[in-house]
Amino acid sequence: MTLLKIAVAGASGRMGRMLIETIDAAEDAVLAGALDVVESPFIGTDAAAMLGKPAGVFIESDLAKGLAGADYLIDFTRPEGTLKHVEYCAAHGIKMIIGTTGFDEAGKAAIAAAAQKTAIVFAPNMSVGVNVTLKLLEMAAKSFAHGYDIEIIEAHHRHKVDAPSGTALKMGEVIADALGRDLNEVGVFSREGVTGERDPSSIGFATIRGGDIVGDHTVLFAGIGERVEITHKSSSRVTYAHGSLRAARFLADKTTGLYDMFDVLGLN
Repeated sequence: MTLLKIAVAGASGRMGRMLIETIDAAEDAVLAGALDVVESPFIGTDAAAMLGKPAGVFIESDLAKGLAGADYLIDFTRPEGTLKHVEYCAAHGIKMIIGTTGFDEAGKAAIAAAAQKTAIVFAPNMSVGVNVTLKLLEMAAKSFAHGYDIEIIEAHHRHKVDAPSGTALKMGEVIADALGRDLNEVGVFSREGVTGERDPSSIGFATIRGGDIVGDHTVLFAGIGERVEITHKSSSRVTYAHGSLRAARFLADKTTGLYDMFDVLGLN
């Protein structure tokens, strides 16, 4: 068996630690590198120390050191850091699994350009359940194209810095595409004061931040006399970690190209 040699960005964070634990438990993967920001107090420590069985892989801030033994990098950090990683990985043929959210159009374009040099899975949510939900939303939107108002409600922990979540935006994009609309034109991201009647073509977003909510998303199709709600709730980050490993396995025979979780799961 050829082991997947995987590095983890943001190795000392909550998601990073979950990824390291999941890689450690996988029979076909090995932790081959760990990265974190230079100011992290964990720089120089064993990346798997929290598991009680050190891996001999130390957390580095220097990309060359942290990625020296890796064929893959899983990145759930911040856009500015991820884009630096993308540039390095593209130049050195390291495949990437990107779960970072909050990119602007220029950032997305940079990832697409990098995918001409290395293979990348880029998705706002790596959860298998979320991506199946996205497929259900695509199907539902086509049936509820007329006479139903569409609202997306998402909730996350108090530490999340971007809103709406990348997953909520992806839900909006999937629905808008299914209806032949442009989310940039029909998305409503805030309401206050006298807003007037609801535009029937709009897709509304509501954001909740609090406590330790891992991630809840509900899409409401509200008609006259009935409403349909499609909901996904995450109770653990492990779902994102398992999905990331599936993405790495998918990239094993790829050298270049930009893919998403629909590609990984065969949903396209």
